[in-house]
Amino acid sequence: MASLRVTFLGPAASFSHQAVLETFGPSVELHPRPAFADIFSAVQNDAADYAVVPFENSTNGSVVQTLDLLADRKGLYRDITVCGEHFLTVHHCLMRGKTDTPTTGSGPERYETITKLYTHPQAWGQCEAFLQKYFKGVERQDVSSTSKAAELVAADATGQSAAIASRLAGEYHGAEILEENIEDQADNTTRFLILRNLRSARSANIARYLAPKEKGAERRRKTLISFMIEHSAPGALADALVVFKKHGLNLTSINSRPSLIRPWQYIFFVECTPVAGDSDPESMPAFMEELKTISKSCRNLGTWRDELPS
Repeated sequence: MASLRVTFLGPAASFSHQAVLETFGPSVELHPRPAFADIFSAVQNDAADYAVVPFENSTNGSVVQTLDLLADRKGLYRDITVCGEHFLTVHHCLMRGKTDTPTTGSGPERYETITKLYTHPQAWGQCEAFLQKYFKGVERQDVSSTSKAAELVAADATGQSAAIASRLAGEYHGAEILEENIEDQADNTTRFLILRNLRSARSANIARYLAPKEKGAERRRKTLISFMIEHSAPGALADALVVFKKHGLNLTSINSRPSLIRPWQYIFFVECTPVAGDSDPESMPAFMEELKTISKSCRNLGTWRDELPS
């Protein structure tokens, strides 16, 4: 059988790359992509068997780029479904290019040559306390990934730029690690979703490809539902949520994104689990049919095993 193709937000040595290795192991064929939309397109067009995308962070909240693509406002990703998840403990490092000038001193003096910082937008909020303490007023530049940030500063021998990225990225690109574990929360964790194409036979049984998990009790199942309501109708959202309760579904999270159809109309994303342990949300046509009757549109985005550490 051909190697399993997994796409993720690149370049190599990003946190997404790390999540792929922890999820699938080292033997898969890696396909890093520069943008979230490229990842979704690769799965939709069968250029990859699976995708691993960041979905939310315990410190900084939801990753809106992933939510917007799951919203699929233009119907570009009709065959994409969520089939798994992975929790990655995220530790950030401050790094710069290697210079002939050693890093000395303590406190703000240690970083006085740094005039510009690079990282992925999600990382700023995860390291805000450190940044406010040592880099208040210093220019911040968003880049496509933390690994890209490490790559950029590794090429700067002046010592005037620094990046927030993982130790893996720093070592991969040859940057000098100035400070480790600069995240605000020691338990800073990012949850990644695993995506596949519903029409692909190669990725139909994800369990056979995943890295071994610790043995234990049977995990509960999660389902992600998206829907839009008629916002002009009083209580429309409450009516939709009642359907979840009626069919024995416990809401574990709810998010919203603009519909882009008209201002102040939203697409809601509800993640839920069955109250009864032996119930499978993926086989609930009655629930989806009822939700359709009181929503403008709705979609089951997939069901997977809950991997939240106990």
